[in-house]
Amino acid sequence: MTHPLKGFLFFQPGTLNPEPFNLFQNMSKFKITTLGCKVNQAESEAIAQNLMSSKWLTAGDLETADICIVNTCAVTQKAAMQSRQAVRRAIRANPSANIVVTGCYAQTAPQEIEMIEGVNYIVGHGEKHNIGRMICKAEMRAHGHTIAIGGGINKNRPFASMSIANAVPRTRPFLKIQDGCDAFCTYCIVPHARGRSRSMPLEEVLANIGKLAKAGYREVVLTGIHLGVYGHDLFPKTNLATAMERIAELLPIDRVRLSSIEPFEITEKIIYQVVKSGIFCRHFHIPLQSGDPKILENMGRPYSPEFFDELINKIHQIIPDAAIGVDALIGFPGESDSAFENTYSLIKKLPISYLHVFPFSARPGTKAADLPDKVDVSIIKKRCERMRILGNDKRKEFFRGFIGQVLPILVETNREASTNLLKGISSNYVPVLIDAGDNLKNRIVDVKIEKHIGHHMFGTL
Repeated sequence: MTHPLKGFLFFQPGTLNPEPFNLFQNMSKFKITTLGCKVNQAESEAIAQNLMSSKWLTAGDLETADICIVNTCAVTQKAAMQSRQAVRRAIRANPSANIVVTGCYAQTAPQEIEMIEGVNYIVGHGEKHNIGRMICKAEMRAHGHTIAIGGGINKNRPFASMSIANAVPRTRPFLKIQDGCDAFCTYCIVPHARGRSRSMPLEEVLANIGKLAKAGYREVVLTGIHLGVYGHDLFPKTNLATAMERIAELLPIDRVRLSSIEPFEITEKIIYQVVKSGIFCRHFHIPLQSGDPKILENMGRPYSPEFFDELINKIHQIIPDAAIGVDALIGFPGESDSAFENTYSLIKKLPISYLHVFPFSARPGTKAADLPDKVDVSIIKKRCERMRILGNDKRKEFFRGFIGQVLPILVETNREASTNLLKGISSNYVPVLIDAGDNLKNRIVDVKIEKHIGHHMFGTL
């Protein structure tokens, strides 16, 4: 957003007066609803940390919150729709609460949010890291107007650090170490929402992981919008492989998991660092998007199906039990039957562990939104269903390969709802249910895998 909204007071990022003034002295509870990616989840956890450090309490539900924060997603039309639904749900549940909308949808479509009666504040990515401070200060009600903050997103800005130690209600916290993206794949709205690529300084990464380890967390998930380019903007320059090496050398933590990395950024050094470190999880999530060379070219993806084939097989050869997840984008403009079959055949023959399937969704402002030869929605739906069946078959095949084996499992703090069994996850992303006591929570224990049902493995100590 580059201009004020109708009826909104507009500030450029970084211009708010930092002087403290607690305007909401009688308000004490907040509730955050998060949509979208792991980066959004990490940022929500950081916002919670900031509010809790200011003596705010987490509300058990929307109805009892004084502030309802909706952290939105805009990656697809469906995500934008779900974001609007989440905002309206918060307003219906608690009409007297202050409703704060942030995230990618807030950044890219603030005018649409403005039309929702009951929204009090719209905060773009430029000030997202300051939401906790803003809520507790006078700026949030300057001149009695709602505030929209979102300009200057594509300017060169430093990485906005958001601490999360002690605020995460889960066993495996997400630590955002990179933000933004310079790739501009033709279908993707994220660079327009997040701005230029920027990285958390390496010493700060090390310090944050150390804090999380000291707080008792056994696994940390490193995440970013474009994680594979971590460190390229820092001075002196560094890279993800070097960061991994430093983390493994210096930090007393059991596990570190990497989130999604682009195929052309997974170097042999990264793969072998997973092998030798002892702490990096044997788990790779790698977006393919399409197995057709022409579609990849039109997407702006700088690799070939042959390159992807070679990469997956290389990882499998070096780490045979590694979990390898893949993203597939179905129905991109110009995707013929043969182009889809190229994608399907490539995925089918590769040693892939699970599959995330996304239907193409034209996003305003992207190059793909204006491309001809749109694929009919009914065809996209059928192709997605076929691809999801393949993904389920791949997952079952991967899981069943571990029956009879013993795997180290990190036991989560929450039980699985339908069975009330303890749940945990292995380094290579195998979810396991265990019939055991609460004393095992947040511990890594050896579990023998007995059987596979649905999306879970069942094991015994």
